Amino acid sequence: MRKNAEISTTTNLTGLSPSLVNTKETQSAVAYRLLKQRILDGALPAGTQVLEHEAADLLGMSRTPVREAMIRLHQDGMVDIRPRHGMRVLPISAEDMQEIYDVLTSLEGSAAATLAERGITEEQKQELEATVAAMDLALEQDDLQAWASADEVFHAKLIEFSDNKRMISMVSQLWEQSHRARMLTLRMRPRPTKSNREHQALIETISAGKVKQARQMHETHRKKASTMLVKLLKELGATQI
Repeated sequence: MRKNAEISTTTNLTGLSPSLVNTKETQSAVAYRLLKQRILDGALPAGTQVLEHEAADLLGMSRTPVREAMIRLHQDGMVDIRPRHGMRVLPISAEDMQEIYDVLTSLEGSAAATLAERGITEEQKQELEATVAAMDLALEQDDLQAWASADEVFHAKLIEFSDNKRMISMVSQLWEQSHRARMLTLRMRPRPTKSNREHQALIETISAGKVKQARQMHETHRKKASTMLVKLLKELGATQI
């Protein structure tokens, strides 16, 4: 395993709590979830190579569920499987992110328009506003990680409230692929105060039933985020993701 992979300095994968192992999840599913989360959060950055037996030792499992988890991660496009060498975490290029955000922009814009046309309940509006309040509080406390988490919840709820199962599934996959890049560039971007205000403005526009404006407003918001993220990745050479 690459020595600087930070495995021993981040969330411990050993000694799984009962809540993780005494559920209906199989060991393969637990291994997949834990390894995937570490890749998404950057604990296993691009280029990190993890041998099958090393991952098994870290997870306190046999090699079989770990092998199955690695195969699933390979199918997700997150790792490359190498015979006798386990898995290697793959990078995400600036070009990949441009394509991902192009699709996200279109899908989320459609979701915003759908909600504006159909209308949202007072409870849904309050849930969206609660995420904006959480983002504001996070910035007040200078906690960018908390801000990013609240931001993701806002976008997830926007899609969830559309009630379009296929859209929900597609956006979920795209968000997972973009999460690593967002975490890498989180502290490189300008303070996202304006982003919070744009979220609140979108809520008001949706509540007012302004369909075309809601779509345009959210697509503009997404395109700005995409331009900034892709620019930062190009400056980094996208080698650290």
